Amino acid sequence: MESTVEAPATRPTPLRVPAFRRFALASLVSATGSAMAPLALAYAVIGQGGGGGSLGVVLATNSVPTIVFTVAGGVLADRLSRSRILFLSNLLAAAAQGVLATLVATGHATTASIAGCGFVSGIATAFTAPAATGVVAQIVAAEHLQRANALLRLPSNAVKVLGPVAGGVIVAVGGPAWALSWDALSFLVAALLLLGLRLSAPVTTSSALADLRAGWSGFRSRTWLWTYTAAGTVVVAAWLAGFQLLGPVVAAERYSGARSWGLVQGAFAFGLLAGTVVCLRWKPYRLLAVAVVTGAGLCLPPAALGLGLPLPWVLLGAVLAGIGLDITIVAWNTALQQHVPQEEMGRMSSFNGVGERLAIPLGYLITALAVHAWADRTVLLVCAAEHDPGGVRHGSTGEWTRATCRP
Repeated sequence: MESTVEAPATRPTPLRVPAFRRFALASLVSATGSAMAPLALAYAVIGQGGGGGSLGVVLATNSVPTIVFTVAGGVLADRLSRSRILFLSNLLAAAAQGVLATLVATGHATTASIAGCGFVSGIATAFTAPAATGVVAQIVAAEHLQRANALLRLPSNAVKVLGPVAGGVIVAVGGPAWALSWDALSFLVAALLLLGLRLSAPVTTSSALADLRAGWSGFRSRTWLWTYTAAGTVVVAAWLAGFQLLGPVVAAERYSGARSWGLVQGAFAFGLLAGTVVCLRWKPYRLLAVAVVTGAGLCLPPAALGLGLPLPWVLLGAVLAGIGLDITIVAWNTALQQHVPQEEMGRMSSFNGVGERLAIPLGYLITALAVHAWADRTVLLVCAAEHDPGGVRHGSTGEWTRATCRP
């Protein structure tokens, strides 16, 4: 059992820190199950006689508790041991997925029971995300944070390429219960690995409510943080509406349907992996400016689809969007870890996370309303235009530059 609270005095690279290796392995194991879960969940709903409406209920039931409880998770991440929070939340997710796998395997699954398991998993996610953001800064030296964030994403992005394929084979051969069982087992293994981190809890004398108020005040006082969060909500909503929701519809009309859309999704996943490799070799100075500019690449796939460009151009746009998005994620996480004190990390990341998660229902709602008034391609072009980063660039980069990012 390792006990690592701070990076050793010699400041070794991340992979030489035992606690980071344990954390990275737990993240990788968990990612293998998470990559298969969406496909397995969809076929579990279909298998019990549900359709698109039932699947929508299940997905909504999973996302709502994540939005509601994320701030509470952020407060606890600044009050309790983050490794213990991660252990318990992964254990809770393992239990929820294990129950779901059993219900599906025995033929007792219903839309209500699947949604109930999803609700519990959503609560687990709400407590996992804020704690995980702070763990990296707690166990890795400041000068190695970007490399650590990239190393964490490298295997998980590789899994995103291979996981859905493996999940499809498992579901086709053995049924969704087997894939859901692996998801549950992956959470359990990750929990056991995280149990060995044993990170100390912060010393605090204030109440949880006082911490929440102080956290909100700190969030509002950081212009670069709340403006980026607000802009991110718009960008994520546009991405979900323009790419994830309308993309398959346009692919069915303009291209060869599922085959073409599978290629687009694969190109995007390849771009994510390539973006991680870029982050391992490139260490930019102004991290927020990089995050804003590279995130604008998300406009390319919906723009190509909206303009009706040939499939190779759509694939190129998807690759470039994936590269840009992964650079954005690594740059943003590193910037947050460098410029937010450890004792506030959970709350700041949770407020940021709520903004992004609110974009999920917002994006789907806007799309449902827009497609009744405009053609699909018009909506795609509008969504592409929403990825313009100008507002964030003028609103927050100035203050961020004054913060003097590390080279």
